[in-house]
Amino acid sequence: MHKELLHTLVMPVPMAAKRMSSVPESGTVRIANIVSKMKQDGVNDIISFSMGEPDFPTPENVTEACKASLDRHFTHYTPSAGIPELRKAVAERAMADNGIPCTSANVIITPAKQAIFMGMCSMVDEGDEVILPDPSWGTYEACIRLAGGVPRYVGSKSGTDFRFTCEAVAEAIGPKTRMILLNTPCNPTGAVMTKEDIRGVADLAKDHDLLVMSDEVYEKIIFEGEHISIASLDGMFDRTITVNGVSKSYAMTGWRLGWAIAPTSIIKYLNTLQTHSLTCCVSFVQEATVEALRGPQDSVADMVREFRARRDLVMRCLDEIPTLNCSRPQGAFYLFPTFDHDMSSVDMAAYLLEEAHVAVTPGSVFGPSGEGHLRISYACSREDIVEGMGRIRDALAKL
Repeated sequence: MHKELLHTLVMPVPMAAKRMSSVPESGTVRIANIVSKMKQDGVNDIISFSMGEPDFPTPENVTEACKASLDRHFTHYTPSAGIPELRKAVAERAMADNGIPCTSANVIITPAKQAIFMGMCSMVDEGDEVILPDPSWGTYEACIRLAGGVPRYVGSKSGTDFRFTCEAVAEAIGPKTRMILLNTPCNPTGAVMTKEDIRGVADLAKDHDLLVMSDEVYEKIIFEGEHISIASLDGMFDRTITVNGVSKSYAMTGWRLGWAIAPTSIIKYLNTLQTHSLTCCVSFVQEATVEALRGPQDSVADMVREFRARRDLVMRCLDEIPTLNCSRPQGAFYLFPTFDHDMSSVDMAAYLLEEAHVAVTPGSVFGPSGEGHLRISYACSREDIVEGMGRIRDALAKL
């Protein structure tokens, strides 16, 4: 049975460093690995709602730029912070789209996860508290703990569309608070922070002399509301690390490229960590990403339109399942419904995988308030959405 695999969220590691005892492995990656194992075992009809990966191809102009880079044999080391053309393209796009007052000197090219990890390791000391939304992506807590910090979750309730409000953040600030972490649109809820809440968080950061890390990888995938980069607000650039990348907006998950934008005083520390870890990102992928940012943006707009249609479709399917309840997501490509059954979210995910051959992610991997929820990714075809949600409906009707 594969059910047992879902219950082992932390694998015992003989002689591991003590810090690893508080860091669970990625819940989303674990589900993907279980699905892969089931397929190897001959279970081939699985529909996966588990991974945050657009099912669209990378835009053709980007792949052609990569091929051209390879044909020129651009396959060696680059400057550790990234090739100048890409750093400039990132800065230009950040300024034009989001009003972030940066130059190429404020940019380091690195995978988005790496940017989060390096940002925590370079800015958070042992015992420092980092305020973050509850629920939120599990990688945040892992990186905070690996840096020696303490995650301070601030609940965002489904009845308020999972808003991460400045009032709730204000209540959580204490003498050990070092940083506030934002993610809008949010994984796993699809919530989009309001302009008022972002301005409120900015005022709190300035009043209490706090840093902010803003993960904006879903910024293009927004259906209602408005994306605001907190680094664009007065007095915020010099205390903000903005994380972004091409994985979601350009369907480039496997290319593993993103960036951080920050004041040069922070970039130098991020670059020091980069030189001792990645050294630099893949050379020809960097050239392809220049094309992604500077080339035609039609594919991004087309993808967002399709995600909006899928969002509306999956919400209609959800209306047919009386024991699932969910706020309407405003962005990204996730639902985070509650379920009306007396079992844990891990048990529910295991039941749906075994009974319906549908993979979802247990809500408990997204923070304390995630229990009682499931994350459903609709980054898949409309046909899979209809079939998979139908299987979930039928499976839940048996309980």
